[in-house]
Amino acid sequence: MNKPASIIIVIMGLIIITGGWYLYSTPRASVPVVPSTPLVLQETAVQAISTASMTASVKYTAKGFTPDPIIIRQGGTVTFESVDGSPMWVASNAHPTHLQYDGTSRTQHCSNIGGVAFDQCASGKTYSFKFLKVGDWNYHNHLNADDGGTITVVR
Repeated sequence: MNKPASIIIVIMGLIIITGGWYLYSTPRASVPVVPSTPLVLQETAVQAISTASMTASVKYTAKGFTPDPIIIRQGGTVTFESVDGSPMWVASNAHPTHLQYDGTSRTQHCSNIGGVAFDQCASGKTYSFKFLKVGDWNYHNHLNADDGGTITVVR
């Protein structure tokens, strides 16, 4: 091997060794671990649960129910009101059976109204329901099943 080639190889080796030393000796910022649910959403959910109240109001118009969703404490009452005269019959999903909240059909629970079924059982301007079960409860307007929402009941 000739001298100029040997000098180039030695210089390249020194560059590689110096670069490696620099990379391993320089402190690096650690990579943060990203939670599976974004922290902002976790904080929002905790804040929503901690501020859930015992009462809530839902307005119904020809445009649907607002606000949606609602978060309420177990044992809390939600009052639904038709504010523009639009026909309203609030009922637990799924349309037309209304089985979701208490497991009884519309025919079963509307013939024996005991306050345990999340179902208005007839159209009206206002309807209030006390939620005793924790969970997510979807509802709809039985007279216009495309309009609906969700009530989340927390402890």
